[in-house]
Amino acid sequence: MKFTIEQIKAEHQKVKSGADFPKYIQEIKNLGVSHYTAYVADGNTEYFDAENQKTNAGRKYDELIVSKTLNLDNFKGRLKLHQQGGTDYITFCSDCAENGVGGWKMDLNDMTCTYFDTDGNEILVEQIPG
Repeated sequence: MKFTIEQIKAEHQKVKSGADFPKYIQEIKNLGVSHYTAYVADGNTEYFDAENQKTNAGRKYDELIVSKTLNLDNFKGRLKLHQQGGTDYITFCSDCAENGVGGWKMDLNDMTCTYFDTDGNEILVEQIPG
């Protein structure tokens, strides 16, 4: 594995809002991350390299209760606000939990972000700005 959790955390520290996200994605892609999955419940993220080897970041915050009821329209509004720099990461994660979003998968090769519900069903796919 070419990258370490410490390197990823160092890049993540530079992200102040969703507006900084595209640069963060490019930096961790340069480190060798091919895809990752983030889980809203505790913030754990699994990072994978091109050979599908993985490493975990571990819990980032106290556990959030993720609603079993998906409110996709409300989530889309909160997501847009976050992407425009209107909320920080933990607020975005709380918004995800309240609206039934279990997490997201980032594919750094296809440059897509796929959000999923608590059952793992894909609910929204977005292109990552480059």
